[in-house]
Amino acid sequence: MIRIFIGYDPAEPVAYHVLAHSIITRSSVPVSITPVGNTVLNHHLWQRPRGDHDSTEFSNARFLVPKLCGFSGEAIFMDCDMLCLGNIADLWKQRVYGLYPELGDEKPVMVRKHEQKVREGDRKFLGARQAAYARKNWSSLMIINCEHRYWKEIDPNNDEGLDLHQFAGLDDDEIGEIGGDWNELLDPAVHSKAPARLPHFTLGGPWHGWTNYFEADTWCFELNDMLAGKNPCASLRVTMDQAGVYIGGAYHVTREDEKVQAEAGLRPGDEAA
Repeated sequence: MIRIFIGYDPAEPVAYHVLAHSIITRSSVPVSITPVGNTVLNHHLWQRPRGDHDSTEFSNARFLVPKLCGFSGEAIFMDCDMLCLGNIADLWKQRVYGLYPELGDEKPVMVRKHEQKVREGDRKFLGARQAAYARKNWSSLMIINCEHRYWKEIDPNNDEGLDLHQFAGLDDDEIGEIGGDWNELLDPAVHSKAPARLPHFTLGGPWHGWTNYFEADTWCFELNDMLAGKNPCASLRVTMDQAGVYIGGAYHVTREDEKVQAEAGLRPGDEAA
């Protein structure tokens, strides 16, 4: 079973649930999905308040995952503003080659090694300021070797946020690299050639009103499937245009109980035998 931790922020719960749904429906193996963030962690484990430069409620809480796993085994962490369009088992397989490429050369973590350049002070979702730093967005998707000594040497409750996100104390060759199109940073001004297996709406997703992305339609389809799915009693239509995302009408489930009662000749309130 794959242990997956997704960043949770009360300002965007729909992103968390759509991502979880997209993982579950495409995975060929069982998964365990757990939210992680300032508002969902026990106070005995997590006392760190949200900082002025934290763009989400899970900015630093992600680094508590190894402790939540009892410093045992491996786990995946990912930001909530993603959409899983591939089989998460294919990502999970990479840990064998990255965390333990050879005896005595284990890696504490594997990441997609982006070379993202941003300007300090630029804005992203909900007006959050961009912070320019080395290894930016490396920590947004992590395959974590929870048993590695590195995770016991850091203190997520008190260490500087930038040190945590930059994996201070680790050289580049001590950090494993995730291959393929997992954690593909999206640019709303550029249409992707083909959907990535894990696109990342890092500037802001459709749930924030960012609808220029080529992948925004795909996210809306996923939301529709999560809410209604194959339920024959549910009627729902999620659409999108440049102005925003719309849920057509309302989530509606036909009152099958009254239909069954009528067919059985029962009056409302009567119980069927």
